[in-house]
Amino acid sequence: MTPVADDAPRTAYEEGASDEAPFFESKHYSPTYLGRLNMAAITAAMVKELRLKTDAPMMECKKALTEADGDMAKAEEILRVKLGNKATKAASRITAEGVVAVYISEDRKVGAILEVNSETDFVAKNPEFMQMAKDAVRLVAEKNPADLEALAACELNGTTLEAVRTGLVGKIGENMTFRRFARVEAKGELASYVHGSKIGVLVDMVGGTQEVAHDIAMHIAASKPKALDESGVAAEAIESERRIAIEKAREAGKPEAMLERIAEGSVKKFLKEVTLVNQPFVKDDKKSVGELLKSAGATVAAYQLYIVGEGIEKRQDDFAAEVAAQVAAAKNA
Repeated sequence: MTPVADDAPRTAYEEGASDEAPFFESKHYSPTYLGRLNMAAITAAMVKELRLKTDAPMMECKKALTEADGDMAKAEEILRVKLGNKATKAASRITAEGVVAVYISEDRKVGAILEVNSETDFVAKNPEFMQMAKDAVRLVAEKNPADLEALAACELNGTTLEAVRTGLVGKIGENMTFRRFARVEAKGELASYVHGSKIGVLVDMVGGTQEVAHDIAMHIAASKPKALDESGVAAEAIESERRIAIEKAREAGKPEAMLERIAEGSVKKFLKEVTLVNQPFVKDDKKSVGELLKSAGATVAAYQLYIVGEGIEKRQDDFAAEVAAQVAAAKNA
């Protein structure tokens, strides 16, 4: 390694370096700089993961990870403080295909929801694929399988569900998988809503009418709450919002004495946005879902929300090429 000035460019990326190599590791850097870099052990894979999670610029992701000593959650918080909600992508870049299927028994006491993935939307619309999903979700409700392996072994039309799946894979020439399912035994009665086969909701409502239950299911599909009420929100998520609010207020120059009050307001806003009973009802935003339920003499015991491809990232980025472009831009600056 040839020592150079410690203020040398920081944007080199060796051709052929693996994702596990320290990010921007290069013979062109001074030992002092590389020593600082290796303390945090930031790798290209870590930067890529954070970028996919947040859609933040690559260099901002690298800086955040360095500042957070490689802690992914902390780095995401740092980006939220710096970039605001632009650093929270949620499911905006989810690209996996497939369907969500829902089944409810005639007495509305037992139901199931199932996600089945395919490689393309074309196959997701195939009648045989859709029938397989419909049959599979019924099996979940009727047979109560313990897991996906047990579901695959369930009997269907004289064979197994797994045999039906593999047969369809061979016929169509595209892979398809059962990804997840949930089975619900209702405390009240079940209702459902499926939006375009891509978003599915199963609601267990005690009291009220089926019309109200359907409206609640439709609201959940549209507003995508994270929890039924405050008790269902993880303490870590609330604390994270509190920290972000305090840091944002501090950076904006707010007095220290006001920070806690500002944080409390931010947490309340956050809980209103992510909890079902506190969200404004989509068909009448002058009242909350909780107020609608109260007026209908109903409560929601539980709900399940599935979105096709949620949490799956299929996009294939040429990360090395992107780094090379960043290098060229830095050299020409």
